[in-house]
Amino acid sequence: MSSPRQSEVDVLIIGAGPAGLMCTNALANAGVNVRIVDKRSSQVTAGQADGISPRTTEVLQSYGLAERLLQEGCQVHMAAFYDPSPEGGIRLSSRAPDITAPSARYPFELALHQGGIESIFLDSMKSHGVEVERSTMPIHIELSTDEAELADPTSHPVKVTLECLEEPDGEPHEEIVHAKFVLGADGAHSWVRKTFDITMDGEQTDFIWGVVDMVPDTDFPDIRKKSLIHSNNGSCLLVPREDERIRIYMQLADKDVLNPATGRVDKTKMGAKQLLEVAQMSLSPYSLNPTDGINWWTLYIIGQRVASKFSVKDRVFIAGDACHTHSPKAGQGMNASMNDAHNLAWKLALVIRGWAEMSLLPTYESERRKYAQDLIAFDKTFSTLFSGKPVTANNTDGVSHQQFLKAFQTFGGFSSGIGVHYGPSVAVTDAHQGLATNLIIGERVPPQKFVRGADAWPYELQDLLPSDFRYKLLVFTGDLGDALQQERIESLVKDLQRPESFLMKYASNKSSKSRFDIITISKGKKEEFDFLKVPSVLRSHWSKVLIDDTDVTGSVGGRGYSYYGIADEGAIVVVRPDGYVGTIAPLDGAAEIDEYFARFMKI
Repeated sequence: MSSPRQSEVDVLIIGAGPAGLMCTNALANAGVNVRIVDKRSSQVTAGQADGISPRTTEVLQSYGLAERLLQEGCQVHMAAFYDPSPEGGIRLSSRAPDITAPSARYPFELALHQGGIESIFLDSMKSHGVEVERSTMPIHIELSTDEAELADPTSHPVKVTLECLEEPDGEPHEEIVHAKFVLGADGAHSWVRKTFDITMDGEQTDFIWGVVDMVPDTDFPDIRKKSLIHSNNGSCLLVPREDERIRIYMQLADKDVLNPATGRVDKTKMGAKQLLEVAQMSLSPYSLNPTDGINWWTLYIIGQRVASKFSVKDRVFIAGDACHTHSPKAGQGMNASMNDAHNLAWKLALVIRGWAEMSLLPTYESERRKYAQDLIAFDKTFSTLFSGKPVTANNTDGVSHQQFLKAFQTFGGFSSGIGVHYGPSVAVTDAHQGLATNLIIGERVPPQKFVRGADAWPYELQDLLPSDFRYKLLVFTGDLGDALQQERIESLVKDLQRPESFLMKYASNKSSKSRFDIITISKGKKEEFDFLKVPSVLRSHWSKVLIDDTDVTGSVGGRGYSYYGIADEGAIVVVRPDGYVGTIAPLDGAAEIDEYFARFMKI
């Protein structure tokens, strides 16, 4: 037998679920040499995860992928809450907006089966010449112990042996891949995590869930809303889906599902028929029947756990279910996974391009592990309320509707993904928050429409912050008609043009556009504003000079300075490639921005 083929790659991704595909697509966009393998012979076609949070939709929009998602997905705007009725069965207690985060650009959840979401990534990847290598799995992984090699970002210290399960005749059965970095996005039973002896910490208690997808025939009035149902027969979560479908999640009792001899899930004890019966009992007195059978169903055991670490020597990383697991009630599984990948991808891309030091990479674990721990804490609280027995005449200590609704609304910022906050690190410097009180350092830039100075076209600021692996500098100049502000801006321009300034120091091929994009936002009236009076260094393109005014109808835009909490003297807001605020400085604080980038950026 011939020796295995050997190859080199910048990043090898193991697992083609949402986290793996998100990261592969992002890195392919960045021009990184990336490969992705998956042991399955084909992609998911039905079932699996299906909920997209408002923040995840914003992230997909930053990659140019949200339009198709919005076309194919089902928008979920309202939630309905049901509790036990004194007459038996359930009754409506209240309805409320499904999304309560006030700054959500997309104030709704999107429901689309995982296969549909994965297809959006697969098609985008294909346009960059990258496809999933299926029926391929790792069988051995080895990480160099040479500290000098590990510290050299151009080295390939990870050796992975891949086995192709369906190799064409004449091709080697195995391949040895030498990678700069490896990402294990291989699910809750992650081979990568287990191989490196990374433990999953947290509750040892597992919960058993049943899930069914169907097109319903029902008289339940809130079938097209997210419905959170507390009944004396158990609790369930109903979510409307694309193509007239619905999904029902049910938490199940161990005795109904487990084989007492083995302690494992026994699908002969609880199948599609029995799950439908559980749902029917929970919805009583309303009827529920599938019009064309059960489209998809599953049982799964889930615990609330977080991996002890998310990386090994900042060369091997894990993301998604490989590093955090929790109940489906939080609706965060796929969202957390894709946002792990979004956080990691730009950092890997900058290091591989030679733009950033290796010291940037530990922020993946510090930021996303803290988020995962917060997610588990949220899930525990929400799960306890959701699964708890409801208040009734015979159970006065149960969970009241008021308690449950309050928790649902209180956690809205978290469950929507909008309120994710990253603490201080080399990528987040907490300074001058008072200059822009609502552009929170460590949080994503909220949406706001401004008017372009050149053509008075109202434009969403988030759309000028694409995931293109560049840092964005939002320069809020104040009113350029004011003499003092004009002086401040002239002084800023001189500071930025110093040879030692970050803009000049890190210029790639003598063009600062490669690493930085400047967006200038001024105060003024569209009828009077001359965008050419903005100094050329602050005018990277005519479309990136904005004014805080309404459009010609007077109905869109305006009050952006007020919304972001920016005073008349202006500010500079540094936005990371993932859309999160990295730091803030006054207009005379260019030296502080120099210091921010000097912590991790390479010349």
